[in-house]
Amino acid sequence: MRFERSGQSQYSIVSFRGNRVAVDVKQQMEGMAVLKPAGFIEIGGDRLEYLHHGPQPADAPALVLLHEGLGSAHLWGDFPARLAEATGLGVFAFSRRGYGASSPYPLPWPYSYMHDEAREVLPRVLDAIGLRRGVLVGASDGASIATIYMGSVRDERIAGLVLIAPHFIVEDETAAGAVAAKAMFEQGDLKPKLARWHRDVEIAFYGWNDTWTKPDFKESWNICEYLPAIGVPIRILQGERDEYATVAQIRIAESACTCPVEATMMPGIGHSIFRESPEDTTAAVVAFAARVLGS
Repeated sequence: MRFERSGQSQYSIVSFRGNRVAVDVKQQMEGMAVLKPAGFIEIGGDRLEYLHHGPQPADAPALVLLHEGLGSAHLWGDFPARLAEATGLGVFAFSRRGYGASSPYPLPWPYSYMHDEAREVLPRVLDAIGLRRGVLVGASDGASIATIYMGSVRDERIAGLVLIAPHFIVEDETAAGAVAAKAMFEQGDLKPKLARWHRDVEIAFYGWNDTWTKPDFKESWNICEYLPAIGVPIRILQGERDEYATVAQIRIAESACTCPVEATMMPGIGHSIFRESPEDTTAAVVAFAARVLGS
């Protein structure tokens, strides 16, 4: 998706998958949400909960946070506030369908659920909040969604990607981690912990888990094809003790991407990097955002 000014007109030219379409910018801005610290935005008939810190995305660059497979806007904890305080930028986090207090996403989820979010939902969210310039910060599933999005369209509003514990393929460790999570959900204390944050915890868990534990999903799901088309710098953070992935994910990005890729393996850290090492994660995102946004 590429935005070009058309003289003094109120129209912009959007390039989407090779097609050039005139968009009424004035109308788009009039439909833009004015963000509160917390609330809901309407996307395609669904209500998506969000949290927002700092200036409006229409007024200043923003970090847009895409949560992990069992996450939500609130499950980022104090990470969004840390980023906002350290950067002075806007920070916007939302819960996808089926997560948090957002609209339900009936089971079973299709294997394409991350592709669907990247192609159908995320661009509408960015439009709805009035994003002019920013960085996508995705964790786990959110990192995969960011990868698919920026590998599918050319959106010049996005200056860079931060991919936290990303998945480009399903490794043996990925499937094994999902199987272990299912045991913790059904036999341990994971279900009540997650139920604090998700309106329908069964949808949130099984939508994700039933997909990642399927053998045919493991054999068929692969988003490496999107990596060469990404045209912005990428910052990857991965835990050395990630329960769902190995260094192979980093090596795939380094090999397939034509854009700059900076990757860090974080010693002693598992999959939930921003929870286990919030200071180091914040510092890495802050430094990257300053570099790609020119501030």
